[in-house]
Amino acid sequence: MFYNHFVYITTNEHRTTLYIGVTNNIQRRLSQHYFDSQNSKKSFAGKYNCIYLVYYEGFESSKDAIAREKEIKKWRREKKKSLVTSFNPKWETLNNQII
Repeated sequence: MFYNHFVYITTNEHRTTLYIGVTNNIQRRLSQHYFDSQNSKKSFAGKYNCIYLVYYEGFESSKDAIAREKEIKKWRREKKKSLVTSFNPKWETLNNQII
């Protein structure tokens, strides 16, 4: 199935900070996070170097993706960590696995 929208979670090198976002182009968005972390550090992801993709979910509609992002953002940290662990048990960087 082809998805047009993604909810994703990035983290920093030591896996201590989580950033949850939604996008219609995950590769471009990861590049933006990386650029900001190396340069202006104006965004949350850039300021805290959240450039390592550890979780993503695909959606056909932007409405569904935005609703899921809002749902996850309301969760406590432990629940977010459990979500990542169930998808990516070793918290490996998935940046190069995104097509």
